[in-house]
Amino acid sequence: MSLKAAILPVTPFQQNCTLLWNDETMRGAVSDPGGDLDRIMQTVSELGITLEKILLTHGHLDHAAAAGELAARLDIPIEGPHRDDLFLISELPAQSEKYGFPPVPGFEPNRWLENGDTVEVAGLTFDVRHCPGHTPGHIVFFHEPSRLAIVGDVLFNGSIGRTDLPRGDYQALISSIRERLWPLGDDVTFVPGHGPLSTFGAERRGNPYVADELFA
Repeated sequence: MSLKAAILPVTPFQQNCTLLWNDETMRGAVSDPGGDLDRIMQTVSELGITLEKILLTHGHLDHAAAAGELAARLDIPIEGPHRDDLFLISELPAQSEKYGFPPVPGFEPNRWLENGDTVEVAGLTFDVRHCPGHTPGHIVFFHEPSRLAIVGDVLFNGSIGRTDLPRGDYQALISSIRERLWPLGDDVTFVPGHGPLSTFGAERRGNPYVADELFA
């Protein structure tokens, strides 16, 4: 069995929602369903996937706003992020109104995740890395056999996550990237929260915020 993935940019923020599934059983999960649920479910139907859980990297609106509705609609659990993002998830109904998103039902994840935890999706195991900085409870999901990481807004192709939002911390973010992501390997391909894919090796060579040469 092997992991398959499909990326769907959703919401006006063009956030990368990711479908992850086992190609043998066609069962899987959706990571960061920030909105556009009808489009997400249409793609799920077209691909023939049965969703069995929702994974959240962090609590920002464009990543988590539709999670509660989707969980209720399909009767599936929400796993992640780290508990330190509870304050953001609690604010989602008010934030959705502020930014013109559809109404968001309040929810709390079924399982908060810690650094070193694992998440099972259709027989596939994802390792959890707590990577604070963009938000205090931000986590990353890593599937070691596929060398694929879902990194949310920690790291981007050529950039890093913002730290000027509530409880952001620039030094914590830099440490998260260098201490929790780089050891996973230069060959790891990552799906960022926005924009195109990259590899950890490419970012170590050329990212203007976290390239190795900046810390030599």
